Amino acid sequence: MRELLILLCLLYILPSRALHCHKVHAPTRSFRREPTLNAEAGNSVSDISQTAYQLKKSLVQAVSEFRELKEQDGDVSIDFGVKGGELNATSRAPQKIDFYSISQKVGDKANEILTICDKLSEFSPIENPTRFLGDKENGDKAPLDGPWKSLFTTAADANFSKNSTRGAATAQNIVSGTKGSIRNVIDFCTKEDGTEPVLKQLNVVIKATAVSPKRVELQFRYAKAVFTKFFFLKRRWSLYIPVPGPFITRCIVFVSRIFRLGRKGAKKVPKGFFDIKYLDKDLRIHKTGEDNLFVQVRETWDLAKPLLS
Repeated sequence: MRELLILLCLLYILPSRALHCHKVHAPTRSFRREPTLNAEAGNSVSDISQTAYQLKKSLVQAVSEFRELKEQDGDVSIDFGVKGGELNATSRAPQKIDFYSISQKVGDKANEILTICDKLSEFSPIENPTRFLGDKENGDKAPLDGPWKSLFTTAADANFSKNSTRGAATAQNIVSGTKGSIRNVIDFCTKEDGTEPVLKQLNVVIKATAVSPKRVELQFRYAKAVFTKFFFLKRRWSLYIPVPGPFITRCIVFVSRIFRLGRKGAKKVPKGFFDIKYLDKDLRIHKTGEDNLFVQVRETWDLAKPLLS
């Protein structure tokens, strides 16, 4: 019965998220080779590199302290859907977490992380981070290409804790430069008593299109849910869940407008995207259209390895 309830939640949530991931029309631009460093007037490349390095160290340290504070003061309990605090009741977009709801110290430390990320955005070494995204021949050279592990985020749907029904989980974001796609992979952790969760993994496939040197447009394709039980039987099985395409979504929005004719709050065709704030070989910081910040790292980055275990 539990897996049936989870399935119903997924069927409800994923189409809702899809409403926020459609085309952003931007002027067509040619992507030329950019300098590898943003050397501002009066600052040498070495000075900028050293500043960015120190800020990256400060960021990792702040995230480590943030996690320690949550261990002491508690964590937000987020579950699937609107009732679980994952999605906004009106827009169905991922909620932005208020870390001050845990404690003053946790909220202050989260703000410190956001401040460091803002400062880092001034020293991003790659001026065209979306270069080669979706290029079948050169996609493997895309700066975004490859797996990225989650270090910190303000998005409720990407935060997982052991004190929630969803349970603890690890999240990673795998970019395919050649395919122009992103896979969000969420692996739910084994419970403290050693039992496996009913929902073992959620794998969401998204089309990713570069619409400017720093903006990536998102369009959901489908989700794959991996379960460890089929009702009362211990059996691993997968379920593929399609989400509405652009045409279907526009139809949904159009019907919504008809019923809301003459009233405030009529829906518009939603747009899904993220803007890259900082990117180098180790660290990626981006912000979504819902103003949620994501800090992601390569698992090969020595400085961040202790936070990935």
